Amino acid sequence: MNDVALFPGFSAHDIPTADGITIRTVTGGLPDGPPLLLLHGHPETHVRWHKVAPRLGAHFSLVLADLRGYGDSSKPPGATDHANYSKRVMAADMARVMQGLGHDRFTVLAHDRGARVAHRLAADHGDEVSRMVLLDIAPTLAMYEQTTDRFARAYWHWFFLIQAARLPERLIEADPEAYLHDVMGRRSAGMTPFDPRAWAEYTRAITLPGTAHGICEDYRASASIDLELDRADREAGRRLGMPLMVLWGAQGSVGKCFQPLTEWRRVADDVRGEALPCGHYIGEEEPDMLLARAIPFLAGRYE
Repeated sequence: MNDVALFPGFSAHDIPTADGITIRTVTGGLPDGPPLLLLHGHPETHVRWHKVAPRLGAHFSLVLADLRGYGDSSKPPGATDHANYSKRVMAADMARVMQGLGHDRFTVLAHDRGARVAHRLAADHGDEVSRMVLLDIAPTLAMYEQTTDRFARAYWHWFFLIQAARLPERLIEADPEAYLHDVMGRRSAGMTPFDPRAWAEYTRAITLPGTAHGICEDYRASASIDLELDRADREAGRRLGMPLMVLWGAQGSVGKCFQPLTEWRRVADDVRGEALPCGHYIGEEEPDMLLARAIPFLAGRYE
């Protein structure tokens, strides 16, 4: 499927960041509007925003990016310590993307893994990020430190993907679409939220060479070097200063296993949010409810 088939009027670009890495982006919306970066989760791509991009585009200049290791972005072999898939490096990718497009300061809407990248983006590039909306996550460090039996069973893929290469890669590559069904279709909403065109794109993307490895390296980094970086921030008392909205699915596992507002208030100064009546894939399950909250907040009209 063409990059922009689900985004009429948008255009696709491969933007170089560092060390030969390119990040696939799709841009559109209000040409002179305030810039908004959208980051997807696992195991999706920028296509996950297709239900909300048209209305967001009436208010913002949109940049939809595939994370390193996902979609049509570069998928380098993981370093021994997984550092080249750390959220610090993945966040630097996005900072360079926005700089390359001429956006020195911007807002962020991010889901799942993309929201973890956004957390580090805000921590390392706070002068560039003015506001963020994060969907269905608690901070990575809190989730690992508070892991319970209930959470481990619901988020089994966290512990599968961090196994040493190439065990999880080999199993994913044996039947990539079955992996998608097992991770995405077994959540509370089943397969109902997913447009067949979007699903076809997720299937295409996960079968690309290197995707299984990139996904695993993302998670391996989160269970190792990312925790070191987060602990260093905590020990140094570094906090996020920009306004932050956190939304999570009432039918998902994050709100059932953690207290998202409490945990985000441990790392950020200005936090508000709520549970929405849906599961994990908020933008695909409840796009209208998401937009009703995200647009005024990102536009600075929600206090």
